[in-house]
Amino acid sequence: MSGAPARRPTTRGGDPRTGGPAASRPRRAAASGRRRPALWRAAAAGLLLLLGALGPAPAALADGPTEIVVEDTAGVLDRNTLLPALEAIDFHEPTKVAVFTERGGAEDNFNERVLAFARDQHPEWISADGQKWADGLFLFAFDPDGRHVGTYMGEDRKVSPEQRTDIQESTYDLLRDAQWTDAAIRGVESAAAVMNRPWYRSPLTYVLGGAAVLVGGGAAAGYVWTRARNRARFAAALERGTTSYSNVTMDLDVTELNANTIPADSKYGALVLERYRNFRSAFGELHDLKAGLEATTRKQRSTKAAVLDAERYADDAVRLDALDDVIADSNDLLNRAARWAEAWDRQTEGFRRDLDGLDEAPGGADALRDSSTGTALLAYRDAARRNLESWGAALGDGSLTPDQALDSLKAARDGFSELLGRHAETVIDAFAKSSDEAQTMRRQMEKARQESSAPRPRGVGILDAAYPAHHYFTLLSFQSGYSAGQNEVTSDRSAASGGSTGYGASGGSFSGSGSSSRF
Repeated sequence: MSGAPARRPTTRGGDPRTGGPAASRPRRAAASGRRRPALWRAAAAGLLLLLGALGPAPAALADGPTEIVVEDTAGVLDRNTLLPALEAIDFHEPTKVAVFTERGGAEDNFNERVLAFARDQHPEWISADGQKWADGLFLFAFDPDGRHVGTYMGEDRKVSPEQRTDIQESTYDLLRDAQWTDAAIRGVESAAAVMNRPWYRSPLTYVLGGAAVLVGGGAAAGYVWTRARNRARFAAALERGTTSYSNVTMDLDVTELNANTIPADSKYGALVLERYRNFRSAFGELHDLKAGLEATTRKQRSTKAAVLDAERYADDAVRLDALDDVIADSNDLLNRAARWAEAWDRQTEGFRRDLDGLDEAPGGADALRDSSTGTALLAYRDAARRNLESWGAALGDGSLTPDQALDSLKAARDGFSELLGRHAETVIDAFAKSSDEAQTMRRQMEKARQESSAPRPRGVGILDAAYPAHHYFTLLSFQSGYSAGQNEVTSDRSAASGGSTGYGASGGSFSGSGSSSRF
């Protein structure tokens, strides 16, 4: 099979849609102001000496992908989002981009699987002698079930092993949150930033050059790089927050109307109303914070304090965006309004997704049946599915009140969390070879469980709003924590032994630049 013509993407596989900134800090500003002139003079001198030693730098070029090939055999990518985003990415040299997804197992050699697919379906991805990846190629691949992510490239696009690791790690959070399309975009963006990067575009140029010429220059370069990174974080947080803020603003009147009609004599109505009590004042504070952030100067946006303010603004905006949806659902469900059934479905959809996803837990359903904790989870799943259908029907005929249904759902989720926690110990014991490894995996599991309650604009239900401090252990958090723990343990083992994965027995003498890791 041949790829698509230049600049025209080809695809295969499924396509399911899956307070204010520190504007004035006189003491700190005065102190830094005294240091800065000397610092910059030293930096300027160092930079001039460095440029004189290395000669003039060539002009930086930007090239879009020469070709995009998407092989989505796992059926998890949204092509309408992915393809335009990839086409907009600039590379330092013309590069062919390939994205490959495939479902497999956690214990597979993912490098071997990627190579096998390339040999069978895309021999043009491989060099003429069959020993390397083709020149000009960057291949980003991942397995959503086995939790593998890999990066592969031609010899003329090769980066260091550390940079390959950085590219993969840049996608971990998105992959663990099942944001498959965004992860693919992030992986290609991260690779484009470092492949064939001119020396003068590397952050190390400033640090190492300054250190070699003048200590003050090196310090200034690090200072410049840090401030640039802070501005990037500030911009990302401001954009994230403003998106949610806009949603809240558009729905403000409807949200107030819904809140005014939530029955206060309902247990869950009272709890949601308690959360809404400060909604208006919180929105006012958010408005002021947004205005303050937007008024900051480039200099202020370079500071850590401003970044923290912007990230707080984003988190607060996301929480309010989620709360107005919960208020609408509470009004519909608790009053048994015309859309009560849709509201009930939204309360149960996350739990249903966890029940349905058990077959994708580490090792799948067969592995679950091999342990008492796994068998208990499967039995619980069957009973929970029946109960969900029963509760929905009882809500419909009036034999179950909305409060009773929500109580039942909360108890069911708590039971699932408990059983999932017990099974976590089973899979940890099966993989870890020492108490230290087991502790590493437990730490990652707990971190994932805590992060499951991070602010998010959608997917928050009445139970989450009513009991915000209650951490429901979702299956996605379980899988994310297990994969992170397994990956850390595997990396530690590999570092201790000095080994590498390679391309497996079927790879033969193939030695293309690439590697994979677990997310």
